[in-house]
Amino acid sequence: MTEALRIERLPDRVVATLDRPASRNAIDRATIDALHALCAELEAEPRPLIITGAGGVFAAGADIGELRDRRAVDAEEGINVYAFERMSALPQPVIAAIDGVALGGGAELAYAADIRLASTTARFGNPEPALGIIAGAGASWRLGEIVGRGRASELLLTGRIIEADEALAIGLVTSLHPVGELMAAAHQIVDSIVRNDSAATAATKRVLRAPRQEHPAIDIREQAVLFESAEKHRRMTAFLERRSR
Repeated sequence: MTEALRIERLPDRVVATLDRPASRNAIDRATIDALHALCAELEAEPRPLIITGAGGVFAAGADIGELRDRRAVDAEEGINVYAFERMSALPQPVIAAIDGVALGGGAELAYAADIRLASTTARFGNPEPALGIIAGAGASWRLGEIVGRGRASELLLTGRIIEADEALAIGLVTSLHPVGELMAAAHQIVDSIVRNDSAATAATKRVLRAPRQEHPAIDIREQAVLFESAEKHRRMTAFLERRSR
């Protein structure tokens, strides 16, 4: 497991690096198993997660050697999609730092993050129909939520690969950085997140993930809990004291 996904545990965050250089970080079953194990850890001890790839590649896709041999029963197991959904549902934010290609399942892993930033050399695409399958690990709904249904339809139906500047223009990523500055930028985002109240951050993530029909009821429920918290009182008192000086 640790070979497929290299994990650095810091006090207030975790960095997970896809590390299968021989296959350009293609996502195989060992990677999925490692991702599930990491999710179990972060469900028990919530911290923000930065996910990235080693060797100038995010992930070149699912492992085609494994994928070619999978049958209907494997599709029904939802091997990749359930792992990506579990990561997406983690209590604290997930930031994808994308360098090089994020294709197929690699792109879908990136789509499952809360925030995506990329290097200026990043490329994204879902060429699955050219291989006789669909982008079945989240792209069919996540990509439309991120860039709009029309744009997602064009990208998924054509399999067109887009460069970093287009990814920024359509809102697929929030910022571009030189390769050498990408991870520092990801850590800066996490620095901003961890300065906030972790309970409020988790609640914000839950309301952002909720379907439209649950609003505004879910916002009211989450806010009611936070209004009773000692941390809310402490932070607001400190704010008022600073303002009065």
